[in-house]
Amino acid sequence: MALHSLSTPIEYLKGVGPQRADVLKKEISVFTYQDLINYYPFRYVDRTRFYKVRELSPELPMVQVLGRVLTKEIIGEKQSKRLVAKLRDETGVIELVWFQGIRWVDKMLHPNAVYVVFGKPNEFNGKISISHPELELFNPESNKLGNLTLQPVYNSTEKLKQFSLDTKGIQRIQANVLDAVIYEVEETLPAYLLDQYKLITKPQALKFIHFPPDSSALQAAVKRLKFEELFFIQLKLLKNKLLRTQKFKGLVFDKVGDKFNTFYKEKLPFDLTGAQKRVLKEIRTDTQRGIQMNRLLQGDVGSGKTIVALMCMLLAIDNGCQACIMAPTEILAQQHYNSIRGLVSDGFVSIALLTGSTLKKERKVIHEQLADGTLKILVGTHALIEDTVQFANLGLAVVDEQHRFGVEQRAKLWKKNTTPPHVLVMTATPIPRTLSMTLYGDLDVSVIDELPAGRKPIKTIHLFESQRLRMFGFMRQEIALGRQVYIVYPLIKESEKLDLLYLEAGIETISQEFPLPDFRISIVHGKLKPAEKDFEMQRFIKGETQIMVATTVIEVGVNVPNASVMIIENAERFGLSQLHQLRGRVGRGAEQSYCILMSGNKLSKEAKVRLETMVKTNDGFAISEIDLQLRGPGDMEGTRQSGVLDLKLADLTQDQNILQEARNEVIRIFEEDPDLALDKNLLLKRFFSRKDRGISLHNIS
Repeated sequence: MALHSLSTPIEYLKGVGPQRADVLKKEISVFTYQDLINYYPFRYVDRTRFYKVRELSPELPMVQVLGRVLTKEIIGEKQSKRLVAKLRDETGVIELVWFQGIRWVDKMLHPNAVYVVFGKPNEFNGKISISHPELELFNPESNKLGNLTLQPVYNSTEKLKQFSLDTKGIQRIQANVLDAVIYEVEETLPAYLLDQYKLITKPQALKFIHFPPDSSALQAAVKRLKFEELFFIQLKLLKNKLLRTQKFKGLVFDKVGDKFNTFYKEKLPFDLTGAQKRVLKEIRTDTQRGIQMNRLLQGDVGSGKTIVALMCMLLAIDNGCQACIMAPTEILAQQHYNSIRGLVSDGFVSIALLTGSTLKKERKVIHEQLADGTLKILVGTHALIEDTVQFANLGLAVVDEQHRFGVEQRAKLWKKNTTPPHVLVMTATPIPRTLSMTLYGDLDVSVIDELPAGRKPIKTIHLFESQRLRMFGFMRQEIALGRQVYIVYPLIKESEKLDLLYLEAGIETISQEFPLPDFRISIVHGKLKPAEKDFEMQRFIKGETQIMVATTVIEVGVNVPNASVMIIENAERFGLSQLHQLRGRVGRGAEQSYCILMSGNKLSKEAKVRLETMVKTNDGFAISEIDLQLRGPGDMEGTRQSGVLDLKLADLTQDQNILQEARNEVIRIFEEDPDLALDKNLLLKRFFSRKDRGISLHNIS
C-alpha cells in the first residue's frame, strides 16, 4: 500500500508487519496509524544535560556522561562472565558493565577514546557503575554533542517486548508513522482559539509530544493537547444539553397547589435550611420553563435530599402528574418508602412500593392504580422500568445514587410518558467540582451544603488494634445511655491474602464481650436472603438489638436516629468516599454521634492520609477532592461506565484551570452561535458530523 492515511491498518507501517500488528492490537489496542499517533509517552528521559561523575548517585534516573575509556577487561566464566570498562572525566571514575552482547561491545569499545555514555547509575560494593549503557563515540569535529533531546518513554508489556517493541522499538515506529502521515493531520481547533490561548497547531503538538526538541516544545504540546481534550468533552456535553432543551419539551408545573402548601405549612417536621430552600427554588424555576428538567442534586449524607425530592413530587401532583423515585437496592427503596410514608400518610397522598420482592397480587393492584392515575407516588428499584409498569402521566422521575444504574436503565424512565418527565438525579457521594464538570457537565447542578438545624457534627476518632479495650468500653458507655452501635467489616470470610478481622470472627468476639441477655446483636451481610436481611434490619430499627454487625451493605439506606456510634474495622482497607458514606449512617438524631476508625499499626502513606482526612473533616466535598487526588478520576465510583473520562493527557486534579477555561469558552461559543453555523466554527461543527462522534444523551439522567 503506497499511500498512507491516518486510518491505514497498522500492519502496513514500515517496521510493523502482520505479527507485530497482531500484538499491538491485542496488547495496547493500536489498530491504525491514528491509534499509534495517539499512544503518547508517559514520561521523558532528559538527555539535554551532561552529569559529572562526582554528581552520580543511584537515586538518579537515566543520566548522560562524557568521558574517556581508560581500560576494559572480560572477567569471570560462563554465567558470571562480564565486560567491565573504566570511564573517567575530570571529576572521577566509574565502571561500565555488560553481561550480554560482550563480544560485540568488546569489538566497538576502544580504550583512550572519548564516549557519550547514557544509562542508569547503580551502586555495588560502594562504587558507582552503569550497566548496559548506550554508547556513542564523541566526534570533536561535529557541532552536535551527543543526543541532546528529551527521549520519550512508552508503556510496553512483556508480550510487546518479545517482538522488540520495548520503549526503543515503539520510538522507532512512532518516528515512521509521523514521517508517513504527519502532513495529513488536520487542525481541529478554530484559528481564533489558537490565537487566544497561544496554542500550537495540531501537527506540531503531535510531533512534539513524541519527539520534543526541548522542554518548552514539550510544554507547548502538552498544553495544546490537554486543552483540546477537555474542550471537546465540554463541547459534546454542552451540545447535548442544548439539544435537549431544543428537542425535549417539558411539562409545565405552573402552580403551587394544595398538596405542596399543606405539607409545607402543616406536615414539615422541621424548618427547611437555606440550602434546601435555594434548591427548591431552582427546581421550581426549571419546571416552569416548558423544557425538560435534568438536575443533579448533590447533598452530603443526612443533608435532607429526601424532603426536597418529596416536595418536588408534591409539586408534580399539584400539576396533575404522578411521580416516582428509583433507588439501586431494595433496602434503600424501602428506606425512601418508609421516610415518605412517615412524612405523608396514605390519606394525604397515595404511595406504593415496587421491588423484586413485591407479591404478584400487590403488583397487580399497583399496575392498575398507576394506569388509572389514582396512585400518585411510586417508590421502587429497577422494577419501575419494566415494560408492564405504565403511568397515566409521569411528571417527575427521581433517581437516587444514579451511578449505580446503567445508562439504558435510566433512559427507560424517559419513555414512561409521551412528554418526557422532569428528571432529578440525587447523590450522597460528593463529587469534586472538576469531576462534576466532566461527568455531569450537561446537567444543571444543585448542592445542599447545610445540615438540618440541631444536627451535631460527628466526632471521628482513629484507634489502633492495641486500643481495642478502650473501644469496647466506649460502646458499653453509649449502650448504657440507650444508644445503638454499628460495627462494619470489610469481609465476610477470612481471606488468605489479607490479614483482616473478618465478620464471622468479629461476631464471635462481640458476642463474648457483649453476652446475652444484657445485649442483643443483629447481623447483616450480602449473603443473607432479602427477607432475613430485612428481619435483622427491622430488629435494629425498632431498638430490639443494640449492636448491628454488618458488611458494607449498610453503606446506604439505613436511617436509625438512635444509632450514635459507627465502628469501622480495618478502616485502612476502605476508600475515602466509602468511609464517609458509612460515617453518615450515624449523626441522624439530636445526640452527639461518633465514628471510630479501627486499624492495624502498619499503615501505608495513602491509608494514613485517608484516616487523617476523616478525623480532620466532615465536609464531603473536601473529602472528595482528596479522594480524587489519591485515586485519580478513573477509579472514582461510577465514572467508568460514563465513558466520558477516557483522558489521555489531562488530569482533573492538576488541570482545573484548563478545564474551567475550556468550559467557559464552550459556553461563550454556544451563546454566540448555538448551531455552530458561523464560518469560524466550521471545524467544531465537523466534530459532530464525524462518524465516531455520534451525539449520545447517555449522561443526562
